[in-house]
Amino acid sequence: ARAERAGASGWFLRGCLTNALNPKVGIFYVTFLPQFIPAGADVLSFSLLLAAVHAALGVAWFAVLVAATRPLARWLSRPAVMRALDRLTGGVFIAFGLRLALERR
Repeated sequence: ARAERAGASGWFLRGCLTNALNPKVGIFYVTFLPQFIPAGADVLSFSLLLAAVHAALGVAWFAVLVAATRPLARWLSRPAVMRALDRLTGGVFIAFGLRLALERR
């Protein structure tokens, strides 16, 4: 209820906190980023730079997704469309499950 009253900034802060507390994010940075640090570079500074670039790209990507789907929000929230999307998603999951179950090892 508190984030709803805070508006967009509340949701943004909630997302930042969720990401900061997600151990997968830390594991990603510890395992993936070091391979891109050049020899002789200050590890902490360059790691923070790479993390900032990754965060900026993520924010840009999600801004594009929001901007692209915002015009469709009213249509996507219609019960018939939601049911169709649920059925489509369920069908895809069932197909993947059947393929996995029938796959020879």
